[in-house]
This record gives sequence, C-alpha cells and structure tokens, in this order.
Amino acid sequence: MATTHEINVERREDEGKGASRRLRHAGRVPAIVYGGDLKPVSISLNHNEVWTASQHDWFYSSILDLSLNGEVQKVLLRDMQRHPFKQQIMHLDFQRVNDKETLRTAVPLHFLNQDTSPAGKSSDVVITHELNEVVVECLPSDLPEFIEIDLAKLALGDVVHLSELKLPKGVEIPELKLGKEHDVAVVIAKHVKVEDESAEGEEGSTDVPAAKVADDGAKDAE
Repeated sequence: MATTHEINVERREDEGKGASRRLRHAGRVPAIVYGGDLKPVSISLNHNEVWTASQHDWFYSSILDLSLNGEVQKVLLRDMQRHPFKQQIMHLDFQRVNDKETLRTAVPLHFLNQDTSPAGKSSDVVITHELNEVVVECLPSDLPEFIEIDLAKLALGDVVHLSELKLPKGVEIPELKLGKEHDVAVVIAKHVKVEDESAEGEEGSTDVPAAKVADDGAKDAE
C-alpha cells in the first residue's frame, strides 16, 4: 500500500528569474505542478522542509500530498534542480496523479542481509549492485516506497535478475515485457581477481638493468 506524505505549499503569482531569486533569498523553493485535467500552477515550498524530505527515499518515489490552504493534490516528484555546489534546491517539478490511472515511475532498491550472506562473508568475493532503482508500473494506491531484495543466500557465482524481484501486488516491471534480453542482472557475486605483480614482472619484463648496460658499454669501448 502506498504511503503518502503531506507538504504545505503556497501559490506564487510572480514569474521569471527575478521572482525565483527573491523566493530563494526568502528561504522558499519555486516549483510547478502540472498534469491531469488542470492547468499548470506555480507554487513555492519551504526550503528547509523540502531539504529534509529530500534526504529520504520516499520523497522521490512516493505519492506526495501537496496542501494549498487545505486543498490537497496528489503528485509525484518528476524533476529536481540543485545548486552546483551549495546545499540548495533550486526548482521542483511535480506531476499530478489520478487514482484510477496507471503510472510509471522509478522505485529504489533496498538490499537486505548482504553482509551475512555466504558471498558477503567471503573476503575473495565482490558483490556488485548493477541497479539501484527499477522502473515500475502500477496504480498510485499500489506504489511501493522501495523494493527489498533479500541476499541472505547469495553465494559466489550467483546472479539476481530483474525477473527474480519480489514485487508487491499490482506492481509490474514494464521492461520485462520487452523480451528475455531485458531481464538484466541486478546483483552479481563474483570472485576477486588478484594480479601477481611480481610474477608478471619476472615473466613479461624485457628491461635490461642499468648496471648491465654500463658494463657492456665499457667493454665495447675497450
């Protein structure tokens, strides 16, 4: 079942870069809400509240309730612009969602029990996460905040594919409908390759020691 989170917003009438700059100086984040049967609406949000929310997965993958003077619209975050070096959110885009319409969005993956798995306990095995999120399709009410992958039994040589993910009821991965070649690896446990540098140096080196070169040169001179 999807979890919703309420965020208070204010309507903004002024448009343009100058107006957006003034909002940011006042501790607000300019944003826009679009989609559905309604026209796009320009809004602003409290920066500190949004910044705190942005530290959590749910802000990017959950249904958000934008509350404007008590009037609530259900939305998904579709775009976030950050300052290149400051801890500042510059602009947000939200898309309205319809409870009766299927939506498509990315959901983060949470990896469980990796360290206690046979692969995780082995010093000569490296576990790679090929994906950290996956695009799903579902109704808004079925949208999960994240999808868990239990790696408790992961061993050397194991590969977890997209089709092996345990999805909540009503949730699908559209990429899997495109064919077997789209059933990509999500997690791989492989052996660590350690190169023997000393052996490589002995077998492959063709360098002549400097002392040897000097000796040969002296003999040629004689």
